[in-house]
Amino acid sequence: MPFIPRACPERAVCAERSRGKRVEGEPRPKGQAMKVFIEFEKKPLLFENPLDIIRVRDPNKVAQAFADIEGYLDEGRHIAGFMSYEAGYSFEQKLLIDKNYDFPLLCFGIYDKPSAKRPDSTRTSGKLDDTYINISKQEYSGNIEKIRQYIECGDVYQITYCIKKKFKFSGDAWALYNKLLEAQPVPYPAYIETDGMKILSLSPERFFLKKGGNILAEPMKGTWWRGHNILADMIERYRFSRDRKNRAENIMIADLLRNDLGRVGKNIKAPKLYRITKYRTLYQMTSIVTGKVPRDIRCYDLFAALFPSGSVTGAPKIRAMEIIKEIENEERMIYTGAIGYITPGRDMYFNIPIRTVLLRGEEGEMGIGGGIVWDSTAEGEWREGLLKAKFLADL
Repeated sequence: MPFIPRACPERAVCAERSRGKRVEGEPRPKGQAMKVFIEFEKKPLLFENPLDIIRVRDPNKVAQAFADIEGYLDEGRHIAGFMSYEAGYSFEQKLLIDKNYDFPLLCFGIYDKPSAKRPDSTRTSGKLDDTYINISKQEYSGNIEKIRQYIECGDVYQITYCIKKKFKFSGDAWALYNKLLEAQPVPYPAYIETDGMKILSLSPERFFLKKGGNILAEPMKGTWWRGHNILADMIERYRFSRDRKNRAENIMIADLLRNDLGRVGKNIKAPKLYRITKYRTLYQMTSIVTGKVPRDIRCYDLFAALFPSGSVTGAPKIRAMEIIKEIENEERMIYTGAIGYITPGRDMYFNIPIRTVLLRGEEGEMGIGGGIVWDSTAEGEWREGLLKAKFLADL
């Protein structure tokens, strides 16, 4: 029986699909490929050989795409893939732009049950060349000052401002992913191949985890350098834990997440604040926000409330996104979007793709962002950005 998507109450539009409706037992057309490998918390899930791919470039069609996803979930299918940062514009009329984006706003494969296996890795060495930042230091400093002026005028309290590291890459993308993961182990990594692109997400940040009627979000805001020896490292960790700027940024975003989650949930709490996690090149600060949501909440409603995470926009969110659109000189695409999966029972697990490499042919890029508040300095934020990119630069 052919799959007929349910009508979407938000917008009666047809989602841009990679092909037409699929009949049970019909062979998958050649070229219909999307591989998603997720190993959040060291639990590997490999999604291969999609039955269909839902891919959208028009923000007016995002709502219907989610309606299609709901229909496949009702059929007992699994969903895995990604959303770009710019997909967030589709959830807010104020931000909506009538255009087709070059990079997919939403790309999800429809799968039978994933396998709990990790593909073999080769030792093929890759090479990064011609690396550069997509903005001059002078222009960067000017944008930091613009953000500080917006804060001074009371438009926003904080802006997460993004620049990009660009480079040429030759070699095996899967080998590169494994090499980066070995150099900088993180809790929420993922790897995706589809549509002529590869996404290598070495993310330390969890977006949200929904299990049944329980939901947990873990916004990350706050970065600090490691010490050069044991004693120096202990001192730096202590300084980070007491740093007023980082604590102020962190609590501001935790409050934003509490408000967002309160739009669709109840019993919202923040049981853990200012948690510090150690990585090989830096420290990061996170907080935990929890709540209760309906077990069968529609995916669209949940993402409309939470996406993009306040940790990658600033506060208040909508005004922050308007300013980001004004001052950032490129679309973020996969950077600060979401990567993850949805089960037929509506359990969901997504990361925020920071420390994430996008490869298209030989062209590669990685977004670098930081939270800008009133007492931020251009020099300090520039150094923090280079620190966050260090795991790739060291390659």
